[in-house]
Amino acid sequence: MGLLRKFLREEDAVGVVEIILILVVLIGLVIIFKEQLVSLVNDILAKITSQSNSI
Repeated sequence: MGLLRKFLREEDAVGVVEIILILVVLIGLVIIFKEQLVSLVNDILAKITSQSNSI
């Protein structure tokens, strides 16, 4: 019983779990909005390329 109480009081792993959950949410958002993100990046790179040719 003492081992269980010690485990429940241990909070070192809470930070790791929070970081993992944040990463999972970010990866999920990237997967959901992948098509929009790819088109946005392509548009930005096309504008950069066209404007750099005019210099």
